[in-house]
Amino acid sequence: MSADIRLIVGLGNPGSEYEQTRHNAGFWFIDEFARHFSTPLASESKYFGITGRMPAPYPDTRLLKPMTFMNKSGQSVAPLANFFKVPPEQVLVVHDELDLPPGVARFKQGGGHGGHNGLKDIIRCFGNNNNFHRLRIGIGHPGHSDRVTGHVLGKPPQSERDAIERIIDESVRAVDLALAKGWVEAKQYLHSVR
Repeated sequence: MSADIRLIVGLGNPGSEYEQTRHNAGFWFIDEFARHFSTPLASESKYFGITGRMPAPYPDTRLLKPMTFMNKSGQSVAPLANFFKVPPEQVLVVHDELDLPPGVARFKQGGGHGGHNGLKDIIRCFGNNNNFHRLRIGIGHPGHSDRVTGHVLGKPPQSERDAIERIIDESVRAVDLALAKGWVEAKQYLHSVR
């Protein structure tokens, strides 16, 4: 059975100074996913973000890049989800993940925010409902908590960026599989990528 996902959100920070930073891995995913599906993206001020509606066979699925800055992501996600009556269980949030190395991505549903400010705000704006799906794009950990902010807001070296882009390509295929055939096949595919 196909995954019933009606909203795919990629997290990041707006502005050219953040464009190439690790924290924008969710934006990179949405851009690649939209390109793969020939989905035009346009600014939507009422949702405080850049959105797109996927073509057939998934016309009920929307894409969103919040333009609110990371720690206010929920202020973009919640209005769009509410307007189109999309419950948290039908939302997939794509975000950078410190606990996975570059070149690795994993699906997950529910759970805490792990200190990720974008997830934290989305959970808050969903009335503390954390039951949405996540696609965690590995960016690696700098080794010490004092260095996390500089790491996520830093530009990865080319070797890491290449690894992140490769796993984003694989993740696009995996989400396509989820939409077509369901989470089991999508997870088997993505979680076996080496």
